[in-house]
Amino acid sequence: MNNHNPFNKKSSKRDEQSFLKLFQQYQEDIYRIAFTYVKNQNDTLDVVQEVAYRSFKKIDTLKNPEYFKTWLIKITINCAIELVRKNKKVIPLKPEYEEFIGSEDEDVSLSITLQELLEQLSEDEKGIIILKFYQDYSFKEIADLLNIPLGTVKSVFYRALHKLRKKFKEDHVYE
Repeated sequence: MNNHNPFNKKSSKRDEQSFLKLFQQYQEDIYRIAFTYVKNQNDTLDVVQEVAYRSFKKIDTLKNPEYFKTWLIKITINCAIELVRKNKKVIPLKPEYEEFIGSEDEDVSLSITLQELLEQLSEDEKGIIILKFYQDYSFKEIADLLNIPLGTVKSVFYRALHKLRKKFKEDHVYE
């Protein structure tokens, strides 16, 4: 059994390997969350790489190792939003949905529809919806993760749901 601690303040080669193993357990979650924000494979991979780099550099700031996944997701959202803001000037005419990577048993057309619907939301709304539905976090966990009041999380969540329902109805009326 490997007893090296990736949360150790002093980094060794073995600690780096332990960290990498631990990081890889959550890499798919990080990828999915990043993709929802940046919408293409290359940018998503850049975000994943940046999250790996930042989290490794700052691992000693994580006080409770049991919150490692939550901490990684917070870094992921921040990195993805930074990249979106940086690329704001470049607006793609057509999002590249064929690059959406879901699990093999997912219905691709449903994934595309969800992706299109999520585009109607602000960054705050999108983050809360992703954490609630894609990551199965409770409202309390989301409030802690994003460092905002519980009431705000709930109101943003319900506002986002209302927007999504309205957009979904509009889209289906005209089909």
